[in-house]
Amino acid sequence: MHFREALTFDLKLNKPRTFKSINGASHHTHQRVKKPADIGIANFFAPLHISEIAKQLNLSPDHYDLYGKYKAKVLLLVIDELEGREDGYYVLVGGITPTSLGEGKSTTTIGLCQALGPFLDKKVVTCLRHPSQGPTFGIKGGAPGGGYSQVIPMDEFNLHLTGDIHAITVANNLLAAAIDARMFQESTQSDKALFNRL
Repeated sequence: MHFREALTFDLKLNKPRTFKSINGASHHTHQRVKKPADIGIANFFAPLHISEIAKQLNLSPDHYDLYGKYKAKVLLLVIDELEGREDGYYVLVGGITPTSLGEGKSTTTIGLCQALGPFLDKKVVTCLRHPSQGPTFGIKGGAPGGGYSQVIPMDEFNLHLTGDIHAITVANNLLAAAIDARMFQESTQSDKALFNRL
């Protein structure tokens, strides 16, 4: 989401009004209304196709794998192909004490990306980790950011992203099932002992 689009969205919510002061001068102001919920802001914007973003970063289709219309993984072969070019800057947001509503590392990182991109006209790539799913339904929510500094589509980001976490959980469950099967089929232990191990 670009800041200019967010500003346009905000101005649509805040209808301007004119009033006259005692001395007759006209004054223009914006009537402030309550900021919409994060999901309302996210649903208002149509995300760009990931191939359009890749073009802006001078990445050819050979440099990334698509995961739907809005996600992709950049392949490591890009490192070798760009070896002779000047390195960019790397900013790490590694630790922060979040507020009670959860504005922490992700929101700060997304805000920095918006500041460096649209305001300073720099090419910016933001790398976020897959959010933990525990806080998704709490007051904090997941970790797509918040307000006008959030990743969209937020539901895909919170629940599945590119499937890496899902692959790890499936591999873990498969390993646990293999151990259970071997213990059950090849062991002479009693059912009670097996049950106590679960």
